Amino acid sequence: MIRVTGEFRLPAESLGAATEPMARVIAASRVEPGCLGYAYAQDVLEPGLFRVMESWTDRAALDAHFTRPHMKRWQEERAALGLTGRTVSAHVVGASEVL
Repeated sequence: MIRVTGEFRLPAESLGAATEPMARVIAASRVEPGCLGYAYAQDVLEPGLFRVMESWTDRAALDAHFTRPHMKRWQEERAALGLTGRTVSAHVVGASEVL
């Protein structure tokens, strides 16, 4: 399994306009082959800071995700919204344990 974690920031004036594009990309990503989970969450203490959490069956599914039309559209939309501070990392998960 591949776990993707990260974060990005949006300026306060873009938060309202960002809701629909984010909901669209999340919904489209969740139905992709190999997607086990896909979510953005805004930090409670830092408005405009979003945490990213994704899970994919394998690297091939993640690589295919980046080629999808909804991802190209989201890349264009997030630039227009003023997205900054994007950091995203992929982690290979060999085993997991419920804590």
